[in-house]
Amino acid sequence: LSMANTIQPSSIPIPIFNGENYDFWSTKMKTYFTFQDLWDRIEECFSTLEDTSSLTAAQKKELKENKQKNSKALFILQQVVTDTIFSRIMVQQQPKKHGLLQEEFKGSEKVCAVKLQTLRRNFELLNMKESETVKDYYSKIKEIVNQMRAYRENILDKKIVEKILISVPRKYDPIVTTIEQTKDLSTLSVTELMRSLEAYEQRLNRNDKDSIENAFQSKLKLRSQNQDKRNNGETSLNKHSSRNFSRNYQNEYPPCGICKRTNHAEKDC
Repeated sequence: LSMANTIQPSSIPIPIFNGENYDFWSTKMKTYFTFQDLWDRIEECFSTLEDTSSLTAAQKKELKENKQKNSKALFILQQVVTDTIFSRIMVQQQPKKHGLLQEEFKGSEKVCAVKLQTLRRNFELLNMKESETVKDYYSKIKEIVNQMRAYRENILDKKIVEKILISVPRKYDPIVTTIEQTKDLSTLSVTELMRSLEAYEQRLNRNDKDSIENAFQSKLKLRSQNQDKRNNGETSLNKHSSRNFSRNYQNEYPPCGICKRTNHAEKDC
């Protein structure tokens, strides 16, 4: 959906349809036409009369107003599509007949049924990854649900709640068990569930940080102890070497012929 190019009727920007994401675009346009009191022009064809001589003044006034609303709705529709799309609908003079956009880009009933079935399967198979946050995972679920609702699938909060509870990683088991035991899942809102899961997630993250900090401190302590051992070992080795040197020094002379000692020369006795 291209949001870069917009028109500004009544100072309200309207997205330009470029052939992609028809469902989102049509939903926004329905809201806009309803706001402008023009949705009836999209839902119903407006019939013009060639001969208005038999109409009363009130009927002529109503006819004129209907023509103006019809033209306004048609004008807006022509402005909110790219030139490529406009070339396909330019001959239509009734806003309702632009339903061919729906036929082409949303698809027939059969095509919609296939798309809806794919979305249902994606919803059922979706599971939260260990590396994901609860918020990011819910965004994925919400995106699929919104697309399903665009195809008129009725998805209740109860189903979304149940889906989240059975598809989060095992590290959430304690909070899931608590929720299942203390809450009525048939009335639990998605908002309330998300608050509980996000609060639990924050506690998990704090515990992880504490564990990492403790592990880091333990590593530093172990490194310090190893360094002390090495220092003590070097000191002991130095003392041992010194004693050996002294002993070797003492034994470097042959036995004295006078006193038989080996720490001096015979001439020095």
